Amino acid sequence: MRLVSLLPSATEIVYALGLGDELVGVTFECEVPAADRAGKAVVVGGRDTRGMTPGEIDAYVRERAAAGADLYTLHRDALAGLDPELIVTQDLCRVCALPSGQVSAALEHLGCRADVLSLDPHTLDEVFDTVLAVGERAGVPDRAHALVDGLRARLAAVSAAVAGRHRRRVAVVEWVDPPFPGGHWVPDLVTAAGGQPVAGRPGQRSAPTTWAELAAADPQVVLVTPCGFHLDGAVEQARTVAGRFPGAEVWAVDADALIVRPGPRLVDGVEAIAAILHPDAVPAAPAGSVARVA
Repeated sequence: MRLVSLLPSATEIVYALGLGDELVGVTFECEVPAADRAGKAVVVGGRDTRGMTPGEIDAYVRERAAAGADLYTLHRDALAGLDPELIVTQDLCRVCALPSGQVSAALEHLGCRADVLSLDPHTLDEVFDTVLAVGERAGVPDRAHALVDGLRARLAAVSAAVAGRHRRRVAVVEWVDPPFPGGHWVPDLVTAAGGQPVAGRPGQRSAPTTWAELAAADPQVVLVTPCGFHLDGAVEQARTVAGRFPGAEVWAVDADALIVRPGPRLVDGVEAIAAILHPDAVPAAPAGSVARVA
């Protein structure tokens, strides 16, 4: 089956299911093994925001949204040339990827008959459901069930390790200018790791708040996990806000690898958060994934 992924988390799911060789098209943000990249066409492009501050990125997104303009560009000719059978996209977040409606319209215009699967999870359980959905539509349901069973087993191991322990109050900051607390599945990650999420919006979209409101939630641990950034960018941003939480531990986390992309690596995120909250109960987080800032 010829697969095209229009969002990074779907690309991670495809590889986790052992379907990397069948993936023919990706986005410019998808992380593809170096050995495979030459064989993958980039069918979605967008502005390179490297070098922009969080405030500048937020202003750019707001400006484009106010103008009714897209943040991403679908390369229709490239898509048509791939002759895909299954396209995986989303409707969850216009800041993260193209919505499925634009993809369907493009396929109709091009005369393509690809199956379109939209992944729109709001909770950790729903993320697991998307893995099963991709496996089903791609013809490998057994692999998907085995993958999800393994992920749930790892969550169960964390739960057992932290059972009965004190749950510290944890605020997750997904963006720093303006501040956004974690929404959707992010509070689930904190709970699964043995923490008590505060200031977030479980199962709902993340929304801007104020630093005063975040501080009023009285977090004991603050995780800075800026969407679109790995650990180095998270550390840089965490340092700018650490002074706002003088009584809390402030940690930077590799957001793209562990927190914000709804795929199998969210379980890595749970394990990493558990290592922050309960370092004497679970193995340490992998090097390069988290860093204490204050």
